[in-house]
Amino acid sequence: MDGGPRVPEQRRPSSPAEAALRFSVLGPVRAWREGQPLNTGSPQQRALLAALLLREGRTATAGELIDALWGTEPPSQALAAVRTYASRLRKILDPGVLVSESGGYAVRGLGEGALDLAVVQDLAADAEKARSGGDLGRARELLGRALSRWDGEALAGVPGPYADAHRVRLDEWRLQLLESRLDMDLEQGCHAEAVSELTALTAAHPLRERLRELLMLALYRSGRQAEALAVYADTRRLLAEELGVDPRPGLRDLQQRILRADPSLAEPSAPAAEPAPVPVRPAQLPATVPDFTGRSAFVSELSEVLASAEGRVMAVSALAGIGGVGKTTLAVHVAHQARTAFPDGQLYVDLQGTGPRAAEPETVLGSFLRALGTPDSSIPDSLEDRAALYRSVLDGRRVLVLLDNARDAAQVRPLLPGREGCAALVTSRVRMVDLAGAHLVDLDVMSPDEALALFTKIVSAERVASEREAALDVVAACGFLPLAIRIAASRLAARRTWTVSVLAAKLADERRRLDELQAGDLAVKATFELGYGQLEPAQARAFRLLGLADGPDISLAAAAAVLDLPAEATEDLLEALVDTSLLESAAPGRYRFHDLVRLYARACAERDEQPTGERESAMSRLLDFYLATAAGVYAIERPGDRTVEHLEPTRYPGLSFTGHREALDWLYSEADCLLACVRQNVSPATLRRSVDLLLASKDLAESGANAHQFGAVATVIRDAAQAAGDARAEGRARTTLAQAHISAGRFDEAEEETRRAVDLTTDANDPWMDCNAPSERGIVAAYRSKNAEAEAFLQRTLTAYRADRNLPGEASALCNLSRVHLALGKVESAVKLAEAGVAIYRHMGLTVRVANGSYALGLALTQSGRSEEALHQLSEALVIFRDSRQRLWEGMTLFRLAEVQLDLGRPAVAAEHAEQSLSVLLHVGGDWRRANVRTLLGRALDALGESDRARACWSDALTVFEQLGATEAEPLRRLLSPTTAG
Repeated sequence: MDGGPRVPEQRRPSSPAEAALRFSVLGPVRAWREGQPLNTGSPQQRALLAALLLREGRTATAGELIDALWGTEPPSQALAAVRTYASRLRKILDPGVLVSESGGYAVRGLGEGALDLAVVQDLAADAEKARSGGDLGRARELLGRALSRWDGEALAGVPGPYADAHRVRLDEWRLQLLESRLDMDLEQGCHAEAVSELTALTAAHPLRERLRELLMLALYRSGRQAEALAVYADTRRLLAEELGVDPRPGLRDLQQRILRADPSLAEPSAPAAEPAPVPVRPAQLPATVPDFTGRSAFVSELSEVLASAEGRVMAVSALAGIGGVGKTTLAVHVAHQARTAFPDGQLYVDLQGTGPRAAEPETVLGSFLRALGTPDSSIPDSLEDRAALYRSVLDGRRVLVLLDNARDAAQVRPLLPGREGCAALVTSRVRMVDLAGAHLVDLDVMSPDEALALFTKIVSAERVASEREAALDVVAACGFLPLAIRIAASRLAARRTWTVSVLAAKLADERRRLDELQAGDLAVKATFELGYGQLEPAQARAFRLLGLADGPDISLAAAAAVLDLPAEATEDLLEALVDTSLLESAAPGRYRFHDLVRLYARACAERDEQPTGERESAMSRLLDFYLATAAGVYAIERPGDRTVEHLEPTRYPGLSFTGHREALDWLYSEADCLLACVRQNVSPATLRRSVDLLLASKDLAESGANAHQFGAVATVIRDAAQAAGDARAEGRARTTLAQAHISAGRFDEAEEETRRAVDLTTDANDPWMDCNAPSERGIVAAYRSKNAEAEAFLQRTLTAYRADRNLPGEASALCNLSRVHLALGKVESAVKLAEAGVAIYRHMGLTVRVANGSYALGLALTQSGRSEEALHQLSEALVIFRDSRQRLWEGMTLFRLAEVQLDLGRPAVAAEHAEQSLSVLLHVGGDWRRANVRTLLGRALDALGESDRARACWSDALTVFEQLGATEAEPLRRLLSPTTAG
């Protein structure tokens, strides 16, 4: 990184005036004063300025300058021309900058940062120091800033042999800096992102072996071993043909290590102590209780296990005990004490193991990966891939993971760090004897002395001292359970007029009401009964009704809907429940129940809620709230779409949003609660609203974090609608489920759902289904190359949208028809259809939807031979899709851009776009789409002469197509046949 030319003599401490004069040579030769460009004159005059700037402040004689500008054949008036150029430059520059001495000229006294080359040299030197000092993240950031100072080719447009020589030198230096930065990218696990850049660089510099080596390593670490080996084969053949030499030893050694699947290749070669570029240290542990009491033996035992994490593969402790025995409190207390031993962070999750739907490991892993700094776009879909990435992210870090309220060992295993220096604490109501290597701890109730000490800490020693026997009766009535004791003591502490004896008497009376549960649970329920019995009527109602909702937590606005109260009154009630330990404050404005408390709240609602219909009314209001709010989000995302007018009416209002991002943030943050509400409300009275809530939330189907959950809920609601014999609800559910299948590339399942949905339109009498069911059926048919069928269904869709006066829907149908006409060879009509769709979108001012139209128009223009226009349309669509977080369509647009670039004879650019598409589609879109991108990437690489890597891409794609039974397999078989290869 020190190979660049130096210019130290030019610099001096800058004053404000001097700092205002700036020059660039890493691109066109330009000058600015206070941000305003200066006229640097003709190409020869710029060549003179460049020669002086690059001489590091030294004087250049007139003869040297003549050689620099014209070489061995100067014009007859060369000396006069040099003097003229110097005079003109002196007039536009600051006084004293261009000086004359000894018959020559020099540029002196530039302020700090005045020359871009000098800035880059400083940044590169600082990056080298940071890397040598172990700060890899800082080094990457500095090199990124250095490389960003280039603005195209150095000394662009400057004539003369001196500029030519320095142009080559600066280009080589830039490549060295790029190689250093890419090497550090791989060190920090950014291999998938590096592949596209390296593909483009190797195409531009095919004989540069270091770039080939980095590309092989990036491909190998991205799970593309065959392509990595193919890069070596292509390189060896190219070097033999062009230079008559073999690859250098380093490249040959890397090939052999890849063939052996050398484990060290998967690990960064930099010291393990190097931090990540943007260190993320999660601190998710809940607050420990200030009055933690007793359990000293358990604290010592667990602390000793955690202390042994260093040097062990993983330290795991699993605490088991009945609900309310204090497992979470103990685990959190021990975890806080051990925090200093885990400097890279602490992760926490409530696995909801005793609830009706325990947390899914893949969902938890997604949350953990985000907390550890992994962007959403890099989080895989499958449980196995997320678990593997989780372990990789934790490698070399010391992190404590607290897995609270686990259902069983199967739920826990994928969440264990599995790395030396990390540790896990697990709490569960079951003993995890099948969790290999775990240190098992059975947590029993407190001893009488510990229980009394906890009670005393909360109530105060003064009140307990005179009524010790009554206090012992209270803790005994609580079964010596910490949670029960805490609730009882909190109630007493809040009531200064009560004595301990009054509380003891109340407990004695109320225990007789408990006859439903087993002994362990009986004690827990007794505690809840105590707390519940002492609530004010409004608090008790809130407790009962809020427990009915299935979501993992609930927002203040949603709780207000359940209770049918203003937000302020609702917040007062919820905070009062928090004070009694019957409710937890999960985050500002969000609340949750302990799982056992929720079960008890529901039992109270069944027993005490009068009139009995109030339970159904509360859940109906919650469903209305979610539906009304989701409909508002849908309307913001798709203005003019009449779908919102065809949704079931709601009696309870939802939230309103001022902007697009605020609306989407609500949808994604409420996804778990919203989908839980849909799953919970499948009775005939709520079925249609639940289906419509799912329909209005269909953006979740394209979300990597929510797509699987969305599909599962859609399946449940479809089955419920079918069982109820509700044709409209079933048709809408099947259509929505089909959209989820299409987004995931599951076309067989989508075809079956759309077939049934179209059949149901006859009985449904539903304008929305008349439009959307045949639309999805046509889209699936198009994907399956059933083009005549696709055209028929999309024409039917177009007619239905027009009948419904749904202009955005009409535009969508026109764009989809355009793609079918392309497949049928009707290129001219395809262009007209897409242009008509775009015109509607633009007329309505639908920015996001314009991207869909531009995408379709770009495809049509490509096939009509209007490639440059196609590039414009697709590039416009790409910007909008990225801004709108539409990852699927961002990836597909990059794929289409690659197609156009390849048609234009730009295989290097095409390969770069294809690699970017693969990176974006890594976790969305399904295998079929990714295989199509790999096929195109192979074509681009083959055009670049990298036939071995091209065949590796085609082989990977063929495997996918054969597994799917796709028609795309046959052309690939022909490409890969020995006859074709020969």
